[in-house]
Amino acid sequence: MTGIAVVGAAETTELGKIPGMSQLMLHADAALNTLADAGLTAKDIDGLATAGERPTDLAYYLGITPSWVDGTSVGGCSFMLHVRHAVAALQAGLCKTVLITHGESGRSRVGAGGYSQSASSLAGQFESPYGTLGAPSTFTLPVLRYMKDYGMSHEQLAMVAVVQREWAGMNPRASFRDAITVDDVLNSKLIAYPFHLLECCLVTDGGGALILTTDERATDVNNAKHAPVYIWGTGESVETPMISQMENLTSSRAFSIAGPRAMKDAGISHSEVDHLMIYDAFAHLPIYGLEDLGFCGRGEAPDFIWERNTAPGGCLPTNTNGGGLSYMHSGMYGMYAMQESVRQMRGVAPAQVQNAEVSVCLGVGGMFGASGCVVFGNMPKP
Repeated sequence: MTGIAVVGAAETTELGKIPGMSQLMLHADAALNTLADAGLTAKDIDGLATAGERPTDLAYYLGITPSWVDGTSVGGCSFMLHVRHAVAALQAGLCKTVLITHGESGRSRVGAGGYSQSASSLAGQFESPYGTLGAPSTFTLPVLRYMKDYGMSHEQLAMVAVVQREWAGMNPRASFRDAITVDDVLNSKLIAYPFHLLECCLVTDGGGALILTTDERATDVNNAKHAPVYIWGTGESVETPMISQMENLTSSRAFSIAGPRAMKDAGISHSEVDHLMIYDAFAHLPIYGLEDLGFCGRGEAPDFIWERNTAPGGCLPTNTNGGGLSYMHSGMYGMYAMQESVRQMRGVAPAQVQNAEVSVCLGVGGMFGASGCVVFGNMPKP
């Protein structure tokens, strides 16, 4: 089967607060930076995937008339699903070069859509009447169940944010870089019990993009700034749009399908993973990801993180860009996670993991409603 490679990867020129650019412009800025990274032009693109903006609008804005399009939108992991779908499209010969873009004016709200939820939607009918309002309050349900069932302490939950900030301290592009302690996290403003401010995602502007092609064509991209990064495996799944209807509040069914499927597809074991990215919009997500991926047994991830296994110098470097808690989070974080996986495989990350050859990148969509997972390698799949 034809192998697929990432030949272009870049984020927007600026990250954080960008009031001078609309959301569509952020998509375009990320796309142009990625085309330059790959040594290509818009004329080379015949496949397009995006979320947050309509592919129709983006294609017109960029001057692209694609032969393959994907507008799948399932929240923050949409871009992981785009990678999976692009792999299939490229292998089927439906297109030759795919551009996947993300851009969000999450902080400045320039040209961004609203967050309104219809009263007739499933969540509008069956969850909102009970007082949940957005991710900070809705995400409390599973984490409180986890704390009760497995005895996770507030200090252990706070440690996730502490470790993420350590990685962010090495990253010049991170939104927050100053070191924090467990006490700092627990003394920060309580947002929705048990989440404190420093356990909740950032709200920023920015974006990123990837360009994928076949490994045969990847070697022909002579103007690319970096060697190709290869897609070894992918997985995807969805569970429920209502967090109250999760099959198990202490485990994500979508995680448990998408992650192991990607690793099986890649043909790798846990011991072969050098680098890990787990979508961390809130501090409990890496805990769920570590267990649903099988790196830890049930109830063991809080201790695993507390013992600094995911921190700098640990056995499983995780969220090395600083994550959604300290690096960037414009609303749909999955693209930033994949950007860091690609940087690590290229060997150019600010907090580079030495001799890293395999990176697993796991994303979430909605409140555990969807998941996508991509395994990246710095060489063609064995």
